[in-house]
Amino acid sequence: MIASVERSAVSGEVYAPPSKSYTHRAILITALGPGGTVKRPLLSADTRATVSASEAFGARITLSDEVKIEGVSDRPQTPEDVINVLNSGTTLRFCSAVASLTDGAVLTGDASIRTRPNGPLLSTLSELGASAFSIRNNGKAPLVVRGKMRGGTAHLQGGVSSQFLSALLIAAPLAEKDTKIVIEGELKSRPYAEITLDMLADAGVRVQAKPQEFNVSGGQSYGLKCYTIPGDFSSASYPLAAAAVTGSEVTVKGILPSRQGDSAIIDILNRMGAKVSWDKEKGNLKIKGGELVGVEVDASRTPDLVPTIAVLGAVASGKTTVVNAEHVRHKETDRLHAMAVELAKMGADIRERPDGLEITGGKLHGASLHGYHDHRIVMALTMAGFVVGGTKIDTAEAVDVSYPGFFQEMGKLGAKVSVA
Repeated sequence: MIASVERSAVSGEVYAPPSKSYTHRAILITALGPGGTVKRPLLSADTRATVSASEAFGARITLSDEVKIEGVSDRPQTPEDVINVLNSGTTLRFCSAVASLTDGAVLTGDASIRTRPNGPLLSTLSELGASAFSIRNNGKAPLVVRGKMRGGTAHLQGGVSSQFLSALLIAAPLAEKDTKIVIEGELKSRPYAEITLDMLADAGVRVQAKPQEFNVSGGQSYGLKCYTIPGDFSSASYPLAAAAVTGSEVTVKGILPSRQGDSAIIDILNRMGAKVSWDKEKGNLKIKGGELVGVEVDASRTPDLVPTIAVLGAVASGKTTVVNAEHVRHKETDRLHAMAVELAKMGADIRERPDGLEITGGKLHGASLHGYHDHRIVMALTMAGFVVGGTKIDTAEAVDVSYPGFFQEMGKLGAKVSVA
């Protein structure tokens, strides 16, 4: 599908979609226990992949406005078929770890998933007693994981993805013995691991967390019975950015306090010159755009904001620098390279660095752009299109991964965008 974007002003109110990160975890953690209900879930392509994988492990799940789950009571079954995670890296990583609690599983996904690294997770699962390997011997899907994870001490490289740690934290409580996970190097995207720890605690699971070490008692039981998903800061960044780059006023509703690292978008926008206020009790984020100025952003904890920040920097005056973002290369696509290439097509002065981007704001123009089948690339480039118009973005259907109805919601705010 092609999104056609014209120069636009936006105004009004929009509800943020529920958090994709919280929905993945709530579904899988509830499914591993006796069962329960997930309220206000994000039912997107990615989270439906986690639903399907949870069913492969023996859960029974009914989807409506809520997700009702009959769980496996701490005993995931061996899947009868290959688990296809589609485009969901979260599902692949989390369910590879869960597979180590069964007699074995094969996990694969689409072409993008088959390019994403999983070597650190496979090595750690093997340290803990499972047999885990890539069919192509390159650390990438298709993956084969055979149990059983016994526990013990394992070492995990922290620089690629916090999803590896979250996967281990979800599976380790059901191992026979205690597990110690030692993080080697800096743990990137740590807020996502903190979300996992919070939800494990809600499920009655005990984890002792230190800066570089996590200790999990074996033989525990899950008990997450009811969980309500908060609004998603990553998705909220797009209507907020739309207002910022067009000098408009927008309210994003449904954003209550949570552990989401992408709440950093509030500080980033304020530093760049927009005015953002957050009523934490009501969950309302209000923004008024203005003259934006360049800033430096450390993306080590907020990788999903990088495409949005790149667009903000391309519109702002002065230089915007994104640092500590090497791990952003290992998402659905290499997002540093993708944003550098596509914004350059629009006339941006942008330079790609090994671990980030340097952007000097200036005058953009419309262009035909590639979305890389990546939801965050497509949505960020749409924001750039609102500034200049005359922009077309392919693979626009990718927004269904995290923000179904994205283009319709932008249209309700007055944006001129159509998809065909």
